[in-house]
Amino acid sequence: MKGLDYRWVEALDAVIAHGGFDKAAEALFVTQSAVSQRIKQLEKFVAQPVLVRESPPQPTAIGKKLLGLYRRLQLLEKELLPELTPDGSSVAITVPIATNADSLATWLLPALAPLMKAQSLEINLIVDDESRTLNRLRAGEAVIAISTEPSPLQGCVAPKLGTMEYVCVCTPAFKAQYFPHGLNAQAVSKAPAVVFDRFDDMHTQFVSERFNLPTVGWRSHMVRSSDAFVNMAKLGVAYCLIPKLQIEQELANGELIDLCPGDGVTRHLYWHHFATESGILAKMTKACLSYARAVFP
Repeated sequence: MKGLDYRWVEALDAVIAHGGFDKAAEALFVTQSAVSQRIKQLEKFVAQPVLVRESPPQPTAIGKKLLGLYRRLQLLEKELLPELTPDGSSVAITVPIATNADSLATWLLPALAPLMKAQSLEINLIVDDESRTLNRLRAGEAVIAISTEPSPLQGCVAPKLGTMEYVCVCTPAFKAQYFPHGLNAQAVSKAPAVVFDRFDDMHTQFVSERFNLPTVGWRSHMVRSSDAFVNMAKLGVAYCLIPKLQIEQELANGELIDLCPGDGVTRHLYWHHFATESGILAKMTKACLSYARAVFP
């Protein structure tokens, strides 16, 4: 039986990346008919559709797996090329990483910086909630995922990065206005909080467990940025849960105060990656695990 022809998967990748068959054909310097034929051959080979023919086209579940395989092979090829070419020239290696916003705002970039300076490297950061980043790895969009899920996917491993501590903070003025007698159910139901997006359940669990409040009915702003969380707290317009690592200076100088000393929220983070990685991916795993374990409690 003939094996998988990666020109077929290349065509699928181009169709998804460029949003259609015509632009994919332009990118590959072939006809639109050739792209369509390669997709049909791929679907015949796997005996099922690899994309949903809508506008723009979307990969099916098997299409996502094929794209994930193709992108990992591209990465390995780029790592190997300098050893194969006579002049040792290299091309930039693109590494897609699915990360939560809080890791991006605190430790991830400093951990990656030495590698980014030393290697011909392009980082593609896919930001999502830590409970959903693993879906990006599962779908083939990323080759690394930072997740709260401890169980790895098949063929992957998930060493622990560390535990991120979140503290509930606000300005002294905000506390005087909304929490003059400390946090209680009545005060919390009236004070404006901040949540990341509609999937963010951290603050919901916080008020539910401590004050027996329902999941709805309390005021909240929706802000899809970790840095904006800090700014809103510092501006005195809300209270919120922020990684302690992100606001150590503000806590030290009193600009922000911990409303619940010793009673914050913790999230265990895991570095999901393929078990057989080598080269730049292996270096990246080593660097990030070492850095994270040094800065986390």
